[in-house]
Amino acid sequence: MTYDRLVCANCAAPVSEGRCPVCRANRQRLQQQSPLSGLNPMALIALVALLVAAVALLAHQTV
Repeated sequence: MTYDRLVCANCAAPVSEGRCPVCRANRQRLQQQSPLSGLNPMALIALVALLVAAVALLAHQTV
């Protein structure tokens, strides 16, 4: 999950802005949890599309 859409329960601001200590702590935890958590959804879709294209190219070359 990306943290750019999460809202802090403490200050009601987006967690990505890091306005309060709770936001900053959760943002840091989410960044350390997964290397892909910092990517936005469009970047993840592009990465998946690139992987599918690479697999299709590899399958086409082996035939």
